[in-house]
Amino acid sequence: MATYKAPLGDMRFVLNDLLGEEQFGDLPGADEVTPDLVDAILEEAAKVCEGLLSPLNRSGDEEGCHFENGVVRTPEGFKEAYRTFIEGGWTSLACDTEHGGQGLPETINMMVEEMICSANLSFGIYPGLSRGVYLALKAFGSEALKETYLPRLADGTWSGTMCLTESQCGTDLGLLNTRATPGDDGAYTITGTKIFISAGEHDLTENIIHLVLARTPDAPEGSRGISLFLVPKVSVAEDGSLGPANGVACGSIEHKMGIHASSTCVINFDDATGFLVGDLNKGMRAMFVMMNTARLAVGIQGLGLAEAAYQGAAAYARERLQGRSLGGPKCPDKPADPIIVHPDVRRMLLTMRAYVEGARALGAWVSLHMDVAARHADADRRRQSQDLVELLTPVVKALFTDIGFEAGNLAVQVFGGHGYIREHGIEQYVRDARITQIYEGTNGIQALDLVGRKMPAHTGRYLRSFFHPVAAFIEEHQADEALEEFVLPLAKAFGRLQRATAWIAQKGLADPEEAGAAATDYLRLFGLVALAYMWTRMARLALGRAGGGDGGFHEAKLGTARFFMHRLLPQTGALFATIMAGKGSTMDFDEAWF
Repeated sequence: MATYKAPLGDMRFVLNDLLGEEQFGDLPGADEVTPDLVDAILEEAAKVCEGLLSPLNRSGDEEGCHFENGVVRTPEGFKEAYRTFIEGGWTSLACDTEHGGQGLPETINMMVEEMICSANLSFGIYPGLSRGVYLALKAFGSEALKETYLPRLADGTWSGTMCLTESQCGTDLGLLNTRATPGDDGAYTITGTKIFISAGEHDLTENIIHLVLARTPDAPEGSRGISLFLVPKVSVAEDGSLGPANGVACGSIEHKMGIHASSTCVINFDDATGFLVGDLNKGMRAMFVMMNTARLAVGIQGLGLAEAAYQGAAAYARERLQGRSLGGPKCPDKPADPIIVHPDVRRMLLTMRAYVEGARALGAWVSLHMDVAARHADADRRRQSQDLVELLTPVVKALFTDIGFEAGNLAVQVFGGHGYIREHGIEQYVRDARITQIYEGTNGIQALDLVGRKMPAHTGRYLRSFFHPVAAFIEEHQADEALEEFVLPLAKAFGRLQRATAWIAQKGLADPEEAGAAATDYLRLFGLVALAYMWTRMARLALGRAGGGDGGFHEAKLGTARFFMHRLLPQTGALFATIMAGKGSTMDFDEAWF
């Protein structure tokens, strides 16, 4: 059975060494976030994830959620675990102190979220969605709504969902039919049906707060006429106490490929009372605050699953005896050598490791810029960091979830037939990871967002937030002989990214299908360059510390960096060639031939 151990050593390296002085010292409200405090938080989070959540992962997957008479019951042990989880204050970690939260940086919260997703993704979805609701309501809710709902979302006694999808509209939300009829008291009556609602009904919290996209009777057609409403499952009185049910009911739950312990629901709103969040007909703007947070969080789900898959595969490869090393027996006293001696097994393990550690660094870097964008006193610094977050959100979501699924499949391959059966728990990572490439906007949609919205935004201003620091780093270190084996591959791949960007920008203006046909390959190219930037920075740190008696940590970091540069980054050449081939072979193919 798969077991999970939080990678605290690598998390400390990323937070304390890689981010270094970029960290939290000059951010208002974060002056007390010392390395000792962060270390204590991560240690406690590791105990919760390893000891409380991980043991429920397989049993929760096998039992799944139960739907009876409109009520959803989570698997055995989940209610008790959730109670322990909120009593430990884990839902309030990055919430504002004025709402009862701990006010910690998003960068710390991201590390904890990774651990939760590695240990038990299905469990993590429940508090993860509540975090998105908290942020959207904090940004756009009225003072009355904030006062009533934010403290209870922060302490976890209430949870939240985002209700977007309907049977006839997924990505194209302009087609939605859910109606919001204004009443005389300022509230609205919400009627309609939403599908694929994660955590839409469960038995973990006293109330479930739904953020619902709907259209008022006189609203413009399409996405310009969508508004956002807060609709509680249970009515809330002015003093915050719970009243009667609010016309919100679960019609069914889905039977899914993975995340079985997370309820995915059809939610019916039958004359339910809702409250406008933000401005009328501006619901998409408000919802994107939640969706962008959710997309970054889903990226971390992919990272967490990849880490768990890697750990399981590495442990198995050290123990499983099969065949002899091609270079001669490594364990002559045993009937066979462990499979970790075989080149192809090492290829798979190092691929997982290089992606995981690179993604952890990139995710932390983006999270740090989220903190700067939210907290820094200087307006220009806030804008620059927000530009980077906007640009890299689709990259993190798509790249990390692709990595999660790839790592799960590689782990099954390392296990062979034993990975395909349920006994070792490895096949669950593949099933759980698959949805991350789909929900919160499919990865193809993320690619279109990158080339269609983020690339041209403000005449390329978002791009400069990434291109400029990478170019400056290359220029600063290109003469460093010790770092040459990392800087030169980064520079070559970065050059490809720059040329591909210019080509798409030029072709896409005249023919949007050219940009669309290149989008997925461009996002992967962008993501690999971003990982290479992180790996080169980490290699620079490790070069000065190798051989320092740290159990080989920095030597392993350098070895993984070399594997990434030699065996993974060269994908950028093929991706560049594919992008430059244009749309012809894709779009000229007659529909009748499919």
